[in-house]
Amino acid sequence: MKRRIVFATGNENKMKEIRMILADLGMEIVSMREAGVDEEIVEDGMSFEENAEIKARAVSRVLVNDIVLADDSGLEIDYLDKAPGIYSARFAGEDTSYDIKNRILLDRLEGIPDDERTARFVCAVAAVFPDGTTSVVRETIEGQIGHEIVGANGFGYDPIFYVPEFGCTTAEMTPEQKNKLSHRGKALRAIKILLEEKLNEEEA
Repeated sequence: MKRRIVFATGNENKMKEIRMILADLGMEIVSMREAGVDEEIVEDGMSFEENAEIKARAVSRVLVNDIVLADDSGLEIDYLDKAPGIYSARFAGEDTSYDIKNRILLDRLEGIPDDERTARFVCAVAAVFPDGTTSVVRETIEGQIGHEIVGANGFGYDPIFYVPEFGCTTAEMTPEQKNKLSHRGKALRAIKILLEEKLNEEEA
């Protein structure tokens, strides 16, 4: 049976990024829902790394022959004591639109100067292999919170996350640019190296 990579997400925007970055591994890449897993996973870890591993292990228990990947990512704003952090998806309510979430954060930073608006996107990716071993990586992209919602690319908090060295938000970048620089892009490339090493070991 040909092995697959199953990513523990139902987010199609995320799956597009994942497929672009992991494409040359030459393996089928599917979401957990496409693989027939539709259970709700309780993310009760205290860090991005713990939550990523919780998700990957939960799906791996169902799909024992597949390599299961999961990520946990979020936005840390230094002025707000690194909030929303691991609660980024649930901030202001899970069903609240990101337009509203972004507006709430901009309102909280109203009048705060640029040098105090520092922030980062964080992404941890966990891989659980059929033999039960686990690898976890963490990457970030540094920037600051802008003063308005700008850009139609990307999703989530991208329209308020401004990267000074590029003079734009991550929502104004092309998918290729964003994949190169983003927290998730870096973390997926780091886990890809570990996947390649593991697959090479198995073939040796």
